[in-house]
Amino acid sequence: MADEGDGRLGTSGALSGVIVADFSRVLAGPYCTMLLADMGATVIKVEGPAGDDTRQWQPPDYDGESTYFLSVNRGKHAIRLDLKDADDLRTAYGIIGAADVFIENYKPGGLAQFGLDAASVERRWPRLIHASITGFGPHGATALPGYDLLAQAASGMMNLTGSPDGPPQRMGVALFDVVTGLHAALGILAALRDREASGLGQRVDVNLMSSALSGLVNQTSGYVAGGVVPHRMGNDHPSLFPYGPFSTGDGILVICVGNDAQFRILSAELGAPEWADDPDFSTMRGRNAHRDRLRELIQDRLSHAGSDEWFTRLRDAGLPCSPILDVQGGVRFAEELGLSPVVEAGTGPSAVPTIKDPIEFSRSRTSYDKAPPRLDEDREAVLTWLAARDQASPDHR
Repeated sequence: MADEGDGRLGTSGALSGVIVADFSRVLAGPYCTMLLADMGATVIKVEGPAGDDTRQWQPPDYDGESTYFLSVNRGKHAIRLDLKDADDLRTAYGIIGAADVFIENYKPGGLAQFGLDAASVERRWPRLIHASITGFGPHGATALPGYDLLAQAASGMMNLTGSPDGPPQRMGVALFDVVTGLHAALGILAALRDREASGLGQRVDVNLMSSALSGLVNQTSGYVAGGVVPHRMGNDHPSLFPYGPFSTGDGILVICVGNDAQFRILSAELGAPEWADDPDFSTMRGRNAHRDRLRELIQDRLSHAGSDEWFTRLRDAGLPCSPILDVQGGVRFAEELGLSPVVEAGTGPSAVPTIKDPIEFSRSRTSYDKAPPRLDEDREAVLTWLAARDQASPDHR
């Protein structure tokens, strides 16, 4: 991995010593690089003159900073550079040359004017991992901007979301951005591992559209392998029943039956053990074929008690079920489970409450030492670090 020079920007963790030049913005790229920073990588966030777009995406805010930006930028060192300025471009080259990973999410061809197109990067820094995130790939859709909602629309996700008799719906979060960020992080780690053996870097290309189609898993598989074009089913699952929200005496409870044994438990707890032996209901195929009749039977039984009582009874019997909570309830439920979902990023008055990295190591440390940076907050530290590296190894770039 790259030498950290005087170590001013170093941190500890499984990826300690890995240096990431982060030229990405908004969500997919920053989510990827935040995960790398959590695991110990030194991430230098390079922003344009106006800063990352998401700094302006508010409300809500925390101490004047967009909570959208805060959600994916802890652990990074921020510097503002105008790549159209010759001095700033030289600084950008210095950061990239010092890095193990260069990640960006410019439109295809957008970096060529700065000498940072794929061919130029490979020629100038042959050991560099160049991760590029686009909306629809680098080939046939260069004019399409990479917004998650466009990928939701074009991939079929929106057509799968919502009531059967209602309009298509977007998801409540830009999930394909997150999935693409995870794919980018996985590709980067694989490329770093390959470099240990080959000594060479490589380009890692990911895009929202491909990530969306991959993320639709059984739905896209149903089409490409089974010839079935899926459609909106509301909260129903195309292959599982009962699997979704059901009305109780005073609310709604989600029940998930994934196999015949679980259906036997549900039948017994609902006071109808004979359902499990009924030929119409005893198999998943049968339950799917007769879901309307079975739904009525289940709803009738659930109507005799409230959601809390059913949740306790079914959970204690070992059946997967859950109340439907809002985000506040979800965080509190995770706290009750001992998952400690909220961590402070940074220390002292500048610390910011954030959601914990979902990856836990038995030995390696996960770092939350640095709060999401203010715009250009770390300019002097980054420039000092670069100067120290130049003195230690003038030819490192």
